Amino acid sequence: MKSRDASELLILAALWGASFLFMRVAAPVFGPVALIELRVGLAAALLLPVLAWHGQLGVLRRRGAALLFVGLTNSALPFVLYAWAALSVTAGFASIVNATSPLFAALVAWLWLKDRLSPAALTGLLVGLLGVVVLVWGRASFHAGGSGWAVLACLGATLNYGVAANFTKRHLAGVEPMAIATGSQLYAALLLAPAAVWLWPSGNPGSEAWSAVVLLAVGCTGIAYILYFRLIANVGPARAIAVTFLIPVFGMLWGALFLGEAITPNMLGGCAVILMGTGLATGVLKLPAMRRA
Repeated sequence: MKSRDASELLILAALWGASFLFMRVAAPVFGPVALIELRVGLAAALLLPVLAWHGQLGVLRRRGAALLFVGLTNSALPFVLYAWAALSVTAGFASIVNATSPLFAALVAWLWLKDRLSPAALTGLLVGLLGVVVLVWGRASFHAGGSGWAVLACLGATLNYGVAANFTKRHLAGVEPMAIATGSQLYAALLLAPAAVWLWPSGNPGSEAWSAVVLLAVGCTGIAYILYFRLIANVGPARAIAVTFLIPVFGMLWGALFLGEAITPNMLGGCAVILMGTGLATGVLKLPAMRRA
């Protein structure tokens, strides 16, 4: 990997890790639905001119139904779930749970597309599940003041990512990734618009909350997608997925630096085990026996 590509990978991980920080700041002020409407709407406004410059706007109409479903499962639902969870759990915690996305993608592929689950992938799923248990041990309470529902919301978000990834593989093969990214943000904005108007905050959000919204939409969504798909073009999807392993590092770092969030032993242990499981499930890590074989 060239130094420029490695730098862009780090920048992408830093941006996506920061998204959990900005949701922690803005979600209590705007509410989850209005916040995400602004996130996907502003991101779509940034990406649409890029798509038009590539002459691909027609894809949004021709593949509208499929892009609508991807917008629902890859943006609208998971973003709202994470924003709601941000009212109860730390940015670092949410970013660690996000690392289970490839595990859910493998699980959904096995259940839905009947893809063969290799021994390494199965081991990765089990290890990743163990990591989630370590992460939430002692805090997943469903009583008043507990974070159990927020934990389930984070896991529900990553499950949606798994569904979206497999739906895209089956129904949007051959469509340019930038068109998928733009269409998913645009259709997510359309889906959330009625609820966002209904749930729009009655007060006037302050400058700090608005700054978090703009950074979340422009930096962590619009620019991040452009970087991600450029990385895929330059180094391939197998290397680009390495960003998954870096996002929790930045998520915990930003939360600790800017919000004073504690990084607990459970978070570090759960993160390590989840990333090990993700590495096994995606083939980034290989068991010693498999290397010998």
